[in-house]
Amino acid sequence: MAERVSRLSTEKAVVIFTTSQCPMCHTVSSLFYELVVCTAVHELDKDPCGREMERELARRLGRAPPVPAIFIGGKLVGSTDKIMSLHLAGKLVPMLKGAGAIWL
Repeated sequence: MAERVSRLSTEKAVVIFTTSQCPMCHTVSSLFYELVVCTAVHELDKDPCGREMERELARRLGRAPPVPAIFIGGKLVGSTDKIMSLHLAGKLVPMLKGAGAIWL
């Protein structure tokens, strides 16, 4: 499953692993939408391999629940708290530019 998560995490500049009913997943997806970032979103509760991917993400993050799990430029950045911290510190947009996710 590690290989599948790695492959999916590089399909776009920003990839978010979520569950459909997670409010924090919605929050972080909304932030990227407002920043005009085209993301790939994988809803684990709707994927037949979702449980196995959740376990792999929990292992990588060192915590459960593992969603949202955000990858930028193919690298695991973290969850909502990390993304919001980067955004408030003015570091998220430069990171997104560096990954080719935005051009402004």
